[in-house]
Amino acid sequence: MLKWSPNGAILGKEKAKMEDIQEQLALLRKRVARIDRKYAAAPAAGGAARPSREALRPARYFIEELMSGEVVRTALGEHFETEKLWERHRRHGSVEISDLDELPADLLGPLSAGAIGWAPPRKWAFLDTETTGLAGGTGTCAFLVGVGSIDGSGFRVRQFFMRDHGEEPSLLARLAEHLAQFDVLITYNGKTYDQPLLETRFRLARARHPFARLEHLDLLFGARRLWKLRLESCRLVELENRILGVERQGDLPGEMIPYYYFEYLRTKQAFQLVPIFHHNAMDILSLACLTAVVPFAFRSPEEARLRHGADLIGLARWLLEAERREEALRLFRRSVDLGLPDDLLFRTLWAIATIEKRLGREQAALASFAELAGSRNPYRARALEELAKHYEHREHDYALALEMVRRALGFEDTPEMRRRERRLENRLAAPRSRCLPLQ
Repeated sequence: MLKWSPNGAILGKEKAKMEDIQEQLALLRKRVARIDRKYAAAPAAGGAARPSREALRPARYFIEELMSGEVVRTALGEHFETEKLWERHRRHGSVEISDLDELPADLLGPLSAGAIGWAPPRKWAFLDTETTGLAGGTGTCAFLVGVGSIDGSGFRVRQFFMRDHGEEPSLLARLAEHLAQFDVLITYNGKTYDQPLLETRFRLARARHPFARLEHLDLLFGARRLWKLRLESCRLVELENRILGVERQGDLPGEMIPYYYFEYLRTKQAFQLVPIFHHNAMDILSLACLTAVVPFAFRSPEEARLRHGADLIGLARWLLEAERREEALRLFRRSVDLGLPDDLLFRTLWAIATIEKRLGREQAALASFAELAGSRNPYRARALEELAKHYEHREHDYALALEMVRRALGFEDTPEMRRRERRLENRLAAPRSRCLPLQ
């Protein structure tokens, strides 16, 4: 009820207006609350409940929550470790896991130049690292170190991971402890990169590294010997595909790994690390399976199951450097029989001819030089020169020797060849001496 006074009418109207506004605000609040409750409970288009604002924020998943493994505590701190097993009945491409345990103990001797005399497979450690950069130096560290080993169950990969830089001393201590059970370290490019990097990290941590007592076989050098003439790249993932017949699915490119780790340090989103663990484990498994292929070729070169002539050439050149000429010659001839592209074919024919010459088999050498001299190839002039030497010094047929020289000059004009030409011309121009009979 409104009360009238000199200003009563105006005051009553203002009061009524304020009460009306308050009532409308209350109704609006109830309506908003009702809408909020409705959409909080209602399913989204895909059937799932609409996430709240808190749920839309990315959760921080720790690596120990995403992967099977454990946080290991040492006197120097803690770090994360995980293990993966490939059972004996499984295969990795063309290699059966069970075959790894049956590799001969003297397998690594020839490829290591005798440094690894006798070591059974269960004493081999296959190591690979994932690092914060490829440049090396004291600013680069190995945040993930994987070590593969062979045992009665199959092939096992143990991975040591530091969740932050402060966990490095603990990781290194456990790595040294784990490697103590092995006699041989096998890597791929590890002599150039992985081992020197880890040695630096041990020194910076003021700890003794475990590599002094381990014989180290870097499989990269043997792989390059066998396949660099045929394959454009001898990267481990390339050999995994071309030699073992394994095609990786969804693999993380190696050059992206440092970026993923730095993102993990910044965001603590550990799901980004799972592909790195997989990449590392696959590298180590492929390394082990290639160890079942590469050293066999160097242990018994003539029994090597190599199906490409170019692969045999790499092995033959290794034998030649070891002064095993007869074996090298047989492999060179086998490579020609298997078929070679022209550039390799002529290089191989030249190698065959020069080996035959060194072995003192003149007729065989002459046949190879004549074959090279009779067709267009980069060794034609050199083959003609070798024929000229033979006819001058062995047959004393200076006219035929001069003919070989002049033919060679038509393909390659050199000062040495010109001197040989003048000498032969002088010999042919000089009168032959006649011996007077004794009285």
